[in-house]
Amino acid sequence: MFERVTLKNYGPLSEIEWSNLERINLVLGENGSGKTFLLKALYVAVKTLESYSRGDDKRSVGEVLFDKLYWTFQTGKLGDIVKKGADGSLSFSVQVDGQNFQYEFGKDVTKQITSLKNNVIPRQDNSIFLPAKEVLSLQKIILKSREQDQEFGFDDTYCDLARALRPPTKGRNFEAFSSARVQLEKILGGSIVYDESSGRWIFKEGNTRFSIGSTAEGIKKIGILDTLLGNRYLTPNSIVFIDEPESALHPTAISQLLDIIVGLAESGIQFFLASHSYFVVKKLFLLSQKKGISIPVLSYKSDRWEQSNLRNGMLPNPIVDESIRLYKEEMEGALQ
Repeated sequence: MFERVTLKNYGPLSEIEWSNLERINLVLGENGSGKTFLLKALYVAVKTLESYSRGDDKRSVGEVLFDKLYWTFQTGKLGDIVKKGADGSLSFSVQVDGQNFQYEFGKDVTKQITSLKNNVIPRQDNSIFLPAKEVLSLQKIILKSREQDQEFGFDDTYCDLARALRPPTKGRNFEAFSSARVQLEKILGGSIVYDESSGRWIFKEGNTRFSIGSTAEGIKKIGILDTLLGNRYLTPNSIVFIDEPESALHPTAISQLLDIIVGLAESGIQFFLASHSYFVVKKLFLLSQKKGISIPVLSYKSDRWEQSNLRNGMLPNPIVDESIRLYKEEMEGALQ
């Protein structure tokens, strides 16, 4: 589990130190604040630790890290990831299960990480990044673009997810995920299945089948999480990054999804959510109060990042502030 992260001059992020991370962690910020970039930086780190020394892979940890940075941020040279106008180097450090993984490089670096220290034992679990857009309908296009054409376009968050989406295995799920899968399928009102004859994903509702292209995007997003639980790609020690969990989902489905995420977190999965939805903040706040769970929050406000925790209350941030402003405006209009 990630316990603390520190970074500096990382893309649009000037400086962040986020400590006391828990099973559910929330990043809040307006568009362009860098919240997705932060999730990708964390994803690069965990996938490096999961790929290094796995199977027949003979690459050094530095080589694995370079490839992950290159294909996730898709820059001409490594130094392009360093924050524009920054005086110093890019630095990144994360504490994982009590051990540190850290690296640093400057603007002039092309292919080699200049400074890297790793004390973390290679992880045997699989982590995943779920982007705001679904990928089921694009799976074959994504894989061809990357594995055959070797082209920029779909970064590693999309490519890794496309590779992970294989049909659910027959037999028992991880016991810790059984309840979550039942709840996910209730939200779906059916199931996402892989049709061997056509080589395509379809949505099955009773005896009726729908092509994945004609299925609502929200259903496909829920189906992706259900598939990753069902095919045993995710384990109770996985880390899941979700960019805009509210995207393409109606309010009831968002609430149900967050209930499921809390349940999965209690089973061991660590979550990092990036959002700009008041509904997401409010629901997680209520869950933290009801269950007494700690949910660290990193909020972007007035050109800097601030830490808080939903267990301690709804601290001011631009999303909450705007919701309060609209409520006051509504009340003032009602009184006139």
